[in-house]
Amino acid sequence: MDTGSNRTGRAGGEIAMAPGESEAAGIEASEVRDAQGLGSRAPTFIKRRRALHLSWQVGVFVVGLAVVAAGIVMLPLPGPGWVVIFGGMAIWATEFVWAQLVLRWTKRKVTEAAQRALDPKVRRRNITLTVIGLVIVGVLVGIYLWKFGVVMPWKIEDQ
Repeated sequence: MDTGSNRTGRAGGEIAMAPGESEAAGIEASEVRDAQGLGSRAPTFIKRRRALHLSWQVGVFVVGLAVVAAGIVMLPLPGPGWVVIFGGMAIWATEFVWAQLVLRWTKRKVTEAAQRALDPKVRRRNITLTVIGLVIVGVLVGIYLWKFGVVMPWKIEDQ
């Protein structure tokens, strides 16, 4: 995970390289990250100071964790659980490359699933399965009404 915190700021805006890292390699790596849109989106004045950048990353992580935890709680409870979880991932993706990669993978998979769902064969299959499911539910409701009438289950007397 490249958090960008392996470089320290100096007076005059120069950036010192980590031990064993050549200046050309650092420039190439940063150009690749910029071209792919990966890396920290923290303001420049925060990135220049290692302690401030680390504090920024901890803050982003804690806020993202709180949002993801709220989404997990919303999964069994009423609320948009998955939307909130992906919102927390988006918060993490503003700072962490691993979250950016997970979010890109998820977007790609969702797009592929949407394209597959538009396939006529898949649509016919889904419609057929939905109709079969509705028929089964209708039969079960009919059997219940035939056997018990319109009586709620908690008012059923021993027969």
